Amino acid sequence: MKLCIATCSNLPDWERDDEPFFQALEDAGVAHQLRAWDEPDVDWGQFDACLIRTTWDYMERKDEFVRWAQAVESVTELFNPASVVNWNTDKRYLLDLERAGVEIAPTIWLEKNNPYDLAKLMQSRGWRHGFLKPTVGASARETLRFEPAGYAHAQVFLDRVLARESMMLQPYLQSVETSGELSAVYFDGQFSHSVQKIPVPGDYRVQDDYGATDFAVEMDAALRAKTESTLMVAQRLLGLEKALLYARVDYIQLDSGQHVLNELELVEPSLFFRHSPHGAGRLVAALVKRL
Repeated sequence: MKLCIATCSNLPDWERDDEPFFQALEDAGVAHQLRAWDEPDVDWGQFDACLIRTTWDYMERKDEFVRWAQAVESVTELFNPASVVNWNTDKRYLLDLERAGVEIAPTIWLEKNNPYDLAKLMQSRGWRHGFLKPTVGASARETLRFEPAGYAHAQVFLDRVLARESMMLQPYLQSVETSGELSAVYFDGQFSHSVQKIPVPGDYRVQDDYGATDFAVEMDAALRAKTESTLMVAQRLLGLEKALLYARVDYIQLDSGQHVLNELELVEPSLFFRHSPHGAGRLVAALVKRL
């Protein structure tokens, strides 16, 4: 078997999370190469499959990235499939999930190039502290938390970003600073492990890029059932005959204590192999089974 692992040309030097996965591939005798997704003149058809992993620079080139996924899928197996890439790289997929019964954080969807009065929107929902983020984004790119005294600054920020992309407005959840985000990782539809990510004091960003900490946790049965249900709903919406090869389901806690879906990561999520001694092997086994 010859596997291509899609990455980006500017992958940070500190990224080490996939190293256990690379070792598990070697232990299983699976030949693999890392290639940047936008690298020119790659013969993707030479590989038995392409696995999307650390393609972390597509956020401002989403359409190009989707076209790349479709082109790769035309010549080899792609995980996850191009239809998933197209759906999951815009956070409006959360609307589909909400309509299908999945509880998400309260959200107002703000479309590109449309004018919005931020203060009036906040008042209409009874929100005081707000949070803005783009519908296509990752690693806290173009995000902003704000309070009533900062509405004018937030309006300028929003107008600037809306000139080129759509945004989401949500209430800022204070609980994120203490309980962070809980993530359940699945391979081939089967639960593998779960982690908790806590930002540095006073911050909201749960990515280790910003100094956040992450560690293995035992997810309680009720929340784990929610993550599994969310994954099943997504697979049904996507019309997939087989389970997704990999998925990460991220839940956050409202200030009321209720857990809601924050993100469903199906394209290039960190899978936190460093917190699961068997996680990498589970993904490799699922991949070998598929091929």
